[in-house]
Amino acid sequence: MPEFLKDFSYSDAAQIAILYAVIYAILKGVKGSRVGQALMGGGIIVALLIVFSVLFRFAVLTRIVQFLLIYFAVSSVVIFQPEIRRILMTIGAFGFLEAPKHRDDGSATPEFIVETLVELARRKMGALIAFERGISLRSYEETGVATDAVFSRELVQAIFTPPLPLHDGGIVIRNGRIASCHCIFPVSNNPDLISHGMRHRSAVGLSEETDALVAVVSEESGAISIAHNGRLYRYTGEDRAIPILRWINKAMPEDNEKSGFWRKVSAPVFRFLRRKPKGGIA
Repeated sequence: MPEFLKDFSYSDAAQIAILYAVIYAILKGVKGSRVGQALMGGGIIVALLIVFSVLFRFAVLTRIVQFLLIYFAVSSVVIFQPEIRRILMTIGAFGFLEAPKHRDDGSATPEFIVETLVELARRKMGALIAFERGISLRSYEETGVATDAVFSRELVQAIFTPPLPLHDGGIVIRNGRIASCHCIFPVSNNPDLISHGMRHRSAVGLSEETDALVAVVSEESGAISIAHNGRLYRYTGEDRAIPILRWINKAMPEDNEKSGFWRKVSAPVFRFLRRKPKGGIA
């Protein structure tokens, strides 16, 4: 065994791996940017000075190089302040620290769908969104406009913004994607819903004829209602996202199996949130 490997330990290997990962991440992050070009130019100059000072033993030049390295390390904080701020913001928004909005296949997560519903309610934008489960909703999709689009907050808001042509009717969600919009759902004849608008009656009507779960956002009150098995559950208040998330998890059971890092870490929390919803018919 070579002499220099006798004192080599697992701690040294771990430190080398960490240092390599950090340097690689920095170089990859600044590649092609203004920071990367400046680092490349500065690195070339410093490397040439070090080579000349070592080869020719220039003591004065060595001192100058050491001074330049210290000056560059201090001044880089000021020179690259916007880039450093952007890197720190990127780290703060890293996937390990927040729930992802979409999965690798483009399907939206239940958490992101709930966030979108709450935002619609905050803006008091009326919305009607049906989640397909065991019974196919393709016959109702044919009454609307086929979309097959990635679920996004901006797209949903654009669809339900009057007087745009697609704001009437409902959206059908299949496998976490917007399958169709501007769809016509059957209207319930339940006498208990006589004081409700057409969105709520259509939501209940679809839930009576299929096993779909339908979410409704009221444009008058900003309340969020869930229609399931012919019953309507109304939720208001700041904590309404918790019971609504239970319903969406129930409507998208296949998504619960697609677990990433966030799902594994937050599994105890989501098990609590998936408890049977409570509510009453409006």
